[in-house]
Amino acid sequence: MPTTTGTSRPRDHPVGRHSADRRPNDSRPHDDPGGATAPPGRKDSEDTPMRLVTYTVDGSSSRLGAEDGAHVIDLVALAAASGTELPGDLLSFIRAGAEAFDTARDLLSGDPAGRPADAVHASTDVRLLAPLRPGKVIGIGLNYVEHVAESNRTLDTAKELPERPVLFGKPATAVTGPGAPILHNGNLTQQLDWECELAVVIGRTAYKVSEADAWDHVFGYSIMNDISARDQRRSGQWFFSKGQDSYAPFGPAVVTADDIPDAQALDLSLRVNGDVKQKSNTRHMLFDIPRLIADISSGMTLEPGDVISTGSPSGVGAAQVPPQYLRPGDVVEATVERIGTLSNPVIDAR
Repeated sequence: MPTTTGTSRPRDHPVGRHSADRRPNDSRPHDDPGGATAPPGRKDSEDTPMRLVTYTVDGSSSRLGAEDGAHVIDLVALAAASGTELPGDLLSFIRAGAEAFDTARDLLSGDPAGRPADAVHASTDVRLLAPLRPGKVIGIGLNYVEHVAESNRTLDTAKELPERPVLFGKPATAVTGPGAPILHNGNLTQQLDWECELAVVIGRTAYKVSEADAWDHVFGYSIMNDISARDQRRSGQWFFSKGQDSYAPFGPAVVTADDIPDAQALDLSLRVNGDVKQKSNTRHMLFDIPRLIADISSGMTLEPGDVISTGSPSGVGAAQVPPQYLRPGDVVEATVERIGTLSNPVIDAR
């Protein structure tokens, strides 16, 4: 297996900070090398976690919000009430950098009783959308060892572990939000498959970034379900198979990087109609997050709001015995520890 050299150490940077040096397939206990502390001027992440969402309420236009327990806080309204401003959408918020980040965290750390009524919505009253529309989604294939083996058995891919990350793209039009339908078009596929993946949201422009500096470019994390029409792979190419409309469910929130102590130690799982199909941990990635960022940025500019979907563990539908594929009426739930659950129904697109 290729050796990765990325480290995850605390950094005083507005994009996010991480702790722990962890390599793929390393199940040793997590040790914080030196003890992570909150960057100056920012509340400790355990006190004020940042779970950023895009939502509508009562048919309104989309809004930038932050989940706070059973409520969603309208960040623009909260800022306006305090005499300041914040961008109205998550992509603009990410691009705004440290000033917007610190303003939002300071506002959220204030007394909840002082929040204006029009800035607070019950979670049950809002409809969550995809957190943002990425400029590009970069998928990672064959990034868990057991998935390499099952893909060789069922999808006719190579049995050898890849020496470099396997990259493919999904168009922005494939992105859909939590609760939105996955479209099953029986005229195009009878092999609609699932893949639960940790999504890395880029926060700073990255070009020719080293593994050691890669964490500085991560804004936060979410979930992506890499939907695939297995019978639409064409001459070995996956773009149409994985790029059709609704084939990139994304959400439900973006959790900022400083609120994830170790992104390489997160449990992830997927259920179809309540039955567990996938269960693993991000420590088992073949290529860890710093390696992915360094490899992609070696020849391609990563921009704020771009998403890296970091690969699927074993347990995809094609590898079930017998194979199992999604059908209209199914409900797919992808879960990543500390982020939440992304749930989507499957409907007949015809």
